[in-house]
Amino acid sequence: MDNTLCPTGIAAFVVYILFQSPVFPAQLPWMDASRTPELRAASLIAAMTLDQKMQQMVGAPGQVPEIPECFGARHVPGIPELKIPTLRITNGPVGVGQNDCVPKDAISTNPFSLLGSRFSAKATMLPSAIGVAASFDRKIAEQVGEVIGIESRNLALHVLEGPGVNLARVPNLGRNFEYFGEDPMLSGSMAVAEIRAVQANGILAMAKHLVANEQETNRFTVNEIIDDRVLHELYLLPFEMTVKDGEVASVMCSYNSVGGAHMCENKAILTDVLRSQWGFKGYVQSDFFAVHSAAPAILAGMDHEMPGLQIKQVSPPQEGPWFTPANLKAALASGRLKESDINTALARRYTQMFKYGIFDRPVAQTPIDVARNGQIARSIGEQTAVLLKNTAKLLPLDAKAIRSLALIGQPDYAGKAVAGCCGGSSDVIPFYTVSPLEGMQKTLAVSGSNATVSLTVVKTDLTNLADAVAAAKAADVAVVLAGTLSEEGRDLLSIALPDNQDEMIAAVAAANPRTVIVLKDNASALFPWIDEVSAILETWFPGQEDGNIVARLLFGVVNPSGRLPVTFPKLANDGPLKTALQYPGVDEEGNPVPIKPNNNKPTTVEYNEGLNIGYRWFDSQGIEPRFPFGYGLSYTTFNISKLEITPKTLDGKQPIIVQFFVENTGKKYGAEVPQVYLGLPSSIGEPPKRLVGFEKVWLDPGEKKKVRISIDPKASNHPFGYWDSRAQEWAIAAGRYQIYVGKSAADIVLKDSVSVKKNAKNRTAN
Repeated sequence: MDNTLCPTGIAAFVVYILFQSPVFPAQLPWMDASRTPELRAASLIAAMTLDQKMQQMVGAPGQVPEIPECFGARHVPGIPELKIPTLRITNGPVGVGQNDCVPKDAISTNPFSLLGSRFSAKATMLPSAIGVAASFDRKIAEQVGEVIGIESRNLALHVLEGPGVNLARVPNLGRNFEYFGEDPMLSGSMAVAEIRAVQANGILAMAKHLVANEQETNRFTVNEIIDDRVLHELYLLPFEMTVKDGEVASVMCSYNSVGGAHMCENKAILTDVLRSQWGFKGYVQSDFFAVHSAAPAILAGMDHEMPGLQIKQVSPPQEGPWFTPANLKAALASGRLKESDINTALARRYTQMFKYGIFDRPVAQTPIDVARNGQIARSIGEQTAVLLKNTAKLLPLDAKAIRSLALIGQPDYAGKAVAGCCGGSSDVIPFYTVSPLEGMQKTLAVSGSNATVSLTVVKTDLTNLADAVAAAKAADVAVVLAGTLSEEGRDLLSIALPDNQDEMIAAVAAANPRTVIVLKDNASALFPWIDEVSAILETWFPGQEDGNIVARLLFGVVNPSGRLPVTFPKLANDGPLKTALQYPGVDEEGNPVPIKPNNNKPTTVEYNEGLNIGYRWFDSQGIEPRFPFGYGLSYTTFNISKLEITPKTLDGKQPIIVQFFVENTGKKYGAEVPQVYLGLPSSIGEPPKRLVGFEKVWLDPGEKKKVRISIDPKASNHPFGYWDSRAQEWAIAAGRYQIYVGKSAADIVLKDSVSVKKNAKNRTAN
């Protein structure tokens, strides 16, 4: 029966038109979720015009079409007819920051207001990344990634510019708080855990800043000279781990040059290392305004330029954007580029977008669970703090015995929460903050204490220091909140506390022998007053829950369990950077350049300390630090015993298993962090030892656990390997390898050795 004119037939015809029409998304091949991401990307690109492809190569500022109330310069506008969504990007070292959602009425004539604003969408402000590293706990990094991933999803964002895995080569680097410390294995381990959690929520993570973005001074113009072996073993290693273990979706190329080539057009690293050696399948995005060309950057392996915004008000004026239709068409016409080069760049990004479902979900915002994520932020912060000193066991404070407590410090540390600190990439607009006074009062109230808490905010010129001294004398305990503020775009002049804080601390300590110092800072610090205070607690930048975190740690509601991810020197010049050529660099005439933001003079820096940074330097030189890498105290005590190593000879196929017991010999629940270090044969020319394993172990009083740590020669951190520059591959030398188990890099409690036979080439996997 011919039913084309009956209601059923009409309905069927309508369904046919809707579902068979080439404009219906179900019939666009790239919208078929059953296909592989690679096939979906290929079919999409095949359907695009050249103009559409070029439009997708660079960001564009303005309104977000799918969310009309949001304006910003952190997105690539979509193409609705092709069902390409607007790709939205956010920063995120300490939470979802600068998130492409500024209200229209908050946009000023300054183009930077499109990139970040105090009116941006709010998010949870987490503890700083260096604090996350101090947890020495991959689960903490996972929690950070989970919160950031979920909130990015809530805010309809797609790409997280993080984590940062540059190393703390320069102790006063302005962005040390955004990174994971001085050791590449620790950095890579934390980054991998965070990346996996972020991407599990359908958000593309972006490892940054590739590579050697280890200083902010002249970051746009500095050319860094780094030995190839040093580059692979230290500065590239955490990136390699993010690629191989984290399967990171994207990588950000940095501002600086390495070996004379701008990083965003450095083929030797972006293609030869990143893709050929490591097998990276994702895409490379520029740091904002880090591009210097169109065709050379694309041919080097750079796929996506951001932000697509031109800003002339900075020094030097930004010349971009480069990936414009005009530039790309000129490069195509001249033969410097082929359309297939553009296709390749887009395919890399689209494949990741399809892989993580970005094409398959609406660009729509949902509410953030503020209370839940705030609680997680607090619990994370409680594991990031490091107890550095505790004379006569002043800590934990007894809430029932204390009658009065004096909080003392300058405005940035005592008067408010140190939340994020202090701009640039870390600029998160929190839902709330908890000040030190609020946190202390709340913790005392919960404990049933009747103690009073006073707050004295000391001026930076110390003109009211007498008030602080009087408050300290009158109190049972004085808590001084001190530190250093830091941000993107500038390095600190030194690691010393600024604004006369050393004098303030000394005066308070002289007034009250029961003085506790709480540090809130970027990385390491100097302690000229260390013998005058009873206790020191390092809390880094604690985030929005600052006050609660500090109070709960001081009163023993939680037991400090952090360990230092950086070495604290006794003196400022104890570290390896001895010359201006090493840092902050020299100009074209060989003259030292000042540590100053926005100099932007052509600058050369040479990493001639080689492999000896951080604890490697202190080990190799026999210099005793103030506090070593991996150091941290607890309110309880631990014993590590009975080392077992199997097998005793490395065959290159199976890992070495290191086992030992950890026992809580004290009276409080707490965590020990045993660390495994490996000493390579002296003939190779390596520092005395390197970190190859760690585990955070929580124990009840009297509890004892056996810990098992695997050292796999095939692991992405190459624990037994050294970089053979001539062969351009990792190698394992024959000889005897020392295995150390310690409570820090300087406190080794167990040791043994294994051997590697000479009868094999012992190449490791690239």
